[in-house]
Amino acid sequence: MFYSDGKLQYPVVVEKPDPLFARALQQAIGGVEGEIRVCMQYFFQAMGARGNPKFRDLLLNTATEEIGHIEMLATAVALNLEGAPVGLKDEIADDPIASSVLGGTNLKNFLSAGMSAMPVDSDGVPFDMSHVYASGNIAADMTANIAAESTGRVLAVRLYNMTTDPGMKDMLQFLIARDTMHQNQWMAALEELGGPTGAFPIPNSHPQAEEKQEFSYSFFSHLLNGEPPTGRWSTGPSVDGKGEFSVVNSEPMGQKPVLPPARPRGGAQAEQI
Repeated sequence: MFYSDGKLQYPVVVEKPDPLFARALQQAIGGVEGEIRVCMQYFFQAMGARGNPKFRDLLLNTATEEIGHIEMLATAVALNLEGAPVGLKDEIADDPIASSVLGGTNLKNFLSAGMSAMPVDSDGVPFDMSHVYASGNIAADMTANIAAESTGRVLAVRLYNMTTDPGMKDMLQFLIARDTMHQNQWMAALEELGGPTGAFPIPNSHPQAEEKQEFSYSFFSHLLNGEPPTGRWSTGPSVDGKGEFSVVNSEPMGQKPVLPPARPRGGAQAEQI
C-alpha cells in the first residue's frame, strides 16, 4: 500500500517557462535513463526478491521515492509549458516561447496532454518497459541498478547544464544528489552480498568447477595485426579472486556450420530441399 500527502518531495520552481526545456525534461521521465524506468525496475525486483527481506524493503523504499521524482519532473514539465501558445498565429515569430514550439518543443505535450507531462521520452516515444531489468538474482539486480543510477545521473547533469533557470538548477542538484546516494546504496548492498569475491561471478550458486575454466579469465584478442588492449583485465589476479587474467589470441575451435536440407512444404527453393 502506498500513501501520499499531496506535497512534492522537494520544491519545484520555474522562474521563466521554457517549453523546449520541458521537452528535454521528458527524457528524465520516460527515457531509458529516466525515473519511470528505475521506479518500475526497483518495484519488479522487489516483487521477485527472495532471501533476506531487507533487500526487498530496500528496493520498495527506493521505488516509492522514484514515484516522487516522477511527480517532481512532471510538475516541472507543466510549469515550463506555461505560456506556450494554443494556436499558431502570425505573431509567433515575435514570441520567444511560441517560437520555441516551432523550434523543437514536442507538440504532443499540448495535443495529447493539454500542456502536461506524459510517460514519454524527449521525442515523444512512450516508455515501453523494455529497459526494466529484474532478473530474480539479487546481485545481478544490484549491479543493474548501479548502471541505471549512473546513466540517470549523467542525464541529470546534462539537463542541469542545459538550463539557466535557478529553480530548475536547484531541483536538478537535488536529483543529482539522490542519484549519488542510490549509486552508493546499491554498491553497499553488493558489498553486503560479499562484494567482488563473494557475489561474483553471478550467479555464485553455479559451481565454477563445472564451467570451462580454461576460458573463465582469458581476454580474447580478435586482432589480425597489432597488440591487444591490455589493462587490469589482461594480467594479474581476477577481480573476483578466483583466477588469473591472461590474453589469448582467439582462434576458431569449432567446425564450419552445415545445416540439414530445408523442410518440404517450408517455402524453400527446390534446390534447398
